[in-house]
Amino acid sequence: MAANTNDSMTFYELIREKRVEIPIIQRDYAQGRKDNREICRNFLKAIRESVENESAVNLDFVYGNVKGGVFYPLDGQQRLTTLFLLHWYTCMKERPEDTCARETLSNFTYETRLSSRRFCEALVSNVTLIFADDGAWDSARRGRELSGAITDARWFFASWRQDSTIRAMLNTIDMIHELFSGVGDLWEALVEKKLVTFHLLILEDFGLSDDLYIKMNARGKLLTPFENLKAEILDKAQKGGWQWEENLPLEEKFSHKIDREWTDFIWDGYRKNDLVDEPHMNFMTSLVMFRVAKNPKLRGEKRADVISWLNENHADRRLIHYIDEKTFEYIYECYELYADAAHGTATAESGVDGGTSGAVTAKPESGGAASRRVIPELTFDMWRHRPEKNLLYQILAGNRTSYTHKVLFYAQTEYLLCNEDVDGEKFLDWMRVVRNIVSRANITPDGKRYDLVRSPEAFGGVMDLVRVLARGCGDIYQYLNTNRLVPTYAKEQMREERIKARIICANPAHKQLLFDLEDNELLRGRILFALQCAGYRSDVAEIDFVRLGQIRDVFRRYFNKELETGADEFDLLRRAMLTIEVNGEYCFYKYWWSYWYAGDADKRKLFPVFREMEDFVVSKTYGEYFAKLVNLLIRQDYQEIIDCFVKPENMENWQYRLIKEADLLKKCKSKYLAIPEDGTCCYLLKSKRTTDVDGSPKVE
Repeated sequence: MAANTNDSMTFYELIREKRVEIPIIQRDYAQGRKDNREICRNFLKAIRESVENESAVNLDFVYGNVKGGVFYPLDGQQRLTTLFLLHWYTCMKERPEDTCARETLSNFTYETRLSSRRFCEALVSNVTLIFADDGAWDSARRGRELSGAITDARWFFASWRQDSTIRAMLNTIDMIHELFSGVGDLWEALVEKKLVTFHLLILEDFGLSDDLYIKMNARGKLLTPFENLKAEILDKAQKGGWQWEENLPLEEKFSHKIDREWTDFIWDGYRKNDLVDEPHMNFMTSLVMFRVAKNPKLRGEKRADVISWLNENHADRRLIHYIDEKTFEYIYECYELYADAAHGTATAESGVDGGTSGAVTAKPESGGAASRRVIPELTFDMWRHRPEKNLLYQILAGNRTSYTHKVLFYAQTEYLLCNEDVDGEKFLDWMRVVRNIVSRANITPDGKRYDLVRSPEAFGGVMDLVRVLARGCGDIYQYLNTNRLVPTYAKEQMREERIKARIICANPAHKQLLFDLEDNELLRGRILFALQCAGYRSDVAEIDFVRLGQIRDVFRRYFNKELETGADEFDLLRRAMLTIEVNGEYCFYKYWWSYWYAGDADKRKLFPVFREMEDFVVSKTYGEYFAKLVNLLIRQDYQEIIDCFVKPENMENWQYRLIKEADLLKKCKSKYLAIPEDGTCCYLLKSKRTTDVDGSPKVE
């Protein structure tokens, strides 16, 4: 191979001597894109003119390095890919049976872009299928677009259409076909006469590193936001008096790891559309958010403003301003943690080490390869925040990750950083407590369930709380039982978590019972109501756990799935609720009020939405109605409660009819009713905002 930049070589000489792999740090092949059509056409025209006039043309420098007998271009990818396609086309057109030439062409590939690599292999392997049945070439086929023949071929995968590099290659193939179909002796001109050449520069031969060339960006290509950030971090870490890594060996430095094992873990398990830059940016931005949340003093900037900006922008040059030495160390530590975890996942799923599929394993930072930490799979429901695959994947994938998801991911990360030996049960206990806290916010009377963390201010506050709790994440229930915290956020839920901790520490046998209640679709982490139904007032010793088990069974049977408004089971629930008396009244529907001007009546509703019951359950005024229903359901089902109900003297006839006549509520689609001031009748409203009486049946 040429070692002197004055030596010229052809593309065919290059791939005959060395395997050429386009490295992952390079962008997609863009020369064949529609918006680069003229650039590609002019490039190909220059080659055609050289061939037709038999005049040599040199395509300037191609930069790269050689490792293990493989040449990795750092500049020249676009030209090399176009030359590969031109040589492939020439071989197919003039020498389709030349197996030696095809073998040589197979030395050009893409390092880790699986679809691009396989497409290149398929092109070379399926020569005659693309052209004529007999492999011959004739002028009648010159006007045919080859891309159509390729994409219609059996060996072409439909998913390849989504690969931007492959789409650009197909465009280039059509352009080559258009410009060179009538050019004869093309192989001789390119390979034997060597009319098209370039200078090869091996960076290592000149004392230059890959990283230096990338940072120099000598050919003026636009770097991605991640490439810019990476260069700026390296600059801070190594220059300008910072020297954050001066005592680290080369293989441990940020610059070495970010292009190798840290990118490998993203590529192997978390890439999206064959890109890794964006997941890197999403990951680092989240980590910077965590550090900003910990440091409210930001040179005059408000913490909430910076958090808001970081949450919405993963590609801004300002990010580097929030990376100091401590943040750099945190980023490094988290990359190491999750890169090792990803490696452990692959090991577990392949059966090595006896791992379990779904668990994530990680090597301890100071324990050698003999032992592994295990990040257990989240086996309980995360409700609206259930992650796609796992918490890390969703952070890397982006998708406008919520504040709540970031808090959950932070909690997971803190546990892993704080506990070298991962106890699966303790880890899940910790994540369960954090889930309960961040999912807890006021439920509106109309059933809307908002997150506790839905603003940058709340994010900062909840992160403060989770950071404090993380001191005891290794055994969170013991920590809550022995430490009295006075949080600013989630005060009620924290009070409840301490009650649970007292129960679990006093009698671990009740732990699963509490978890079953927490995971119920209606209760979703807030189980104080169930504890009170079982006798709790101020001391956990008051709780009748046999009764609590019966209450758990009721919630599991009747309230563990969201019911559609018009479901028969939901109507049974409503009718059973109408049988419940509190303080001499059968009026659970008074939990909500409006006024119906058309009928001069008070407007009420009967749980038109399942989630409304969550607010009703915890209501100090109306929760007793639900408690009595739950106690009845221990012994009877809905229909038995309805059948056994006897009309009391103080109940209006319309109330009794709604209980006993199933069709009345079934035909009331809105589940809203209106009750005049004298209370002697009701109207079943045809819609929740009806402005007239017509169509709203009167029940007396």
